Amino acid sequence: MARGRFITLEGSEGAGKSTNVEVAARCLRAMDIEVVVTREPGGTPLAEEIRGLLLSTREEAVDPLAETLLMFAGRAQHVSEVVEPNLRAGRWVLCERFTDATHAYQGGGRGVDAEQIDTLAALVHPGLEPDLTLYLDVPVEQALARIGARALDRFERERRAFFERVRTRYVELAQGNARIRAIDASRSPAEVAAAIEKCLRAYREAS
Repeated sequence: MARGRFITLEGSEGAGKSTNVEVAARCLRAMDIEVVVTREPGGTPLAEEIRGLLLSTREEAVDPLAETLLMFAGRAQHVSEVVEPNLRAGRWVLCERFTDATHAYQGGGRGVDAEQIDTLAALVHPGLEPDLTLYLDVPVEQALARIGARALDRFERERRAFFERVRTRYVELAQGNARIRAIDASRSPAEVAAAIEKCLRAYREAS
C-alpha cells in the first residue's frame, strides 16, 4: 500500500486555520482521498492535556525552552499515535500546525535557537516532514482584530511585537521552500478557500 501524504496548515492567530482546515479536508475528500484531520498541540488524549498546559493563562512565567519541550512532548505522542500510523495505512493526514509553528512561535517569537528546535525535531520525528504546507499569511494588525472579540488563551494575549516576530519567521521559512505555499489570508473567506483548493488540486495532479 502506498504511503499517505502529510499536509499541514500554518499561520498565526487570526489567520483562519481552524476554518480552512475544514475547507482543505472537504477538497481532499472531493478528490476521493481518505483524510484524517488533526491538530497540534493536541491530537491525542495525552497531547490534548499538554495543549491545555500550554494554552492556559497563569501567573508563573513559562520558560521558552520549557514551552518548546512541552510542544515536542505532545508532538512525539501525536506522531506515534496518529500521524505515522495513518500515513502507513495510506491515509492522508491533514494537520493544523506542526514543527514550522515551533520555529515561528518558540523560535521567532520566544528566541529559542533554531538548531535546538531542529535537534528536537530530529529526535521526535526523524525523517518526517510535511509533503505540503499551506501557510496562511495575514498582516498582524488584521489578525489581532479578528481575535479581539473572543476569550484569549496564553499565546493570544501576547503583545503585537511577538506576533510580528512570529510572522517574520513564517515568511522566512516560506521563502525558497517549495514545500510551503503562502496564501494571502487577508482576503475574503471565499477567496482564501479558492486558493487552498487550487493548491491542493495542483499538488494532487503533480503527485
